[in-house]
Amino acid sequence: MITNNKKIMVCDDDQGILDVIQMLLETENFTVFTEIHSPNLISNIKSKSPDLLLLDLWMPFMAGDEILKTIRILSKEIKDLPVIVLSASVDGSDIAEDAGANAFIAKPFDMNDLISKVKGLLMN
Repeated sequence: MITNNKKIMVCDDDQGILDVIQMLLETENFTVFTEIHSPNLISNIKSKSPDLLLLDLWMPFMAGDEILKTIRILSKEIKDLPVIVLSASVDGSDIAEDAGANAFIAKPFDMNDLISKVKGLLMN
């Protein structure tokens, strides 16, 4: 297997989804960090320096689009972090694009599609 030193942060308010995505990405040899509490996300990004963020759109406390706008506008050191937004929302794709996401994946997601988009963004 090829060693992969890319780090991915995943933020979702559903522990089951976090576990599935973490297992999936780790089988592809990514280092994965998870965060279930959206208000902690930006400080965790700054401390862990991931190469990519997978971000749920609808979460309590701070919604994914709010977090993404904060990253893009207020956080100079992480503003260029590639972000894939995940959502079951019908208008999730438009909301993700407006917030500055690099890609969107609808829930329930196809595992191959997720891996393909992750690898595509990390290759750039």
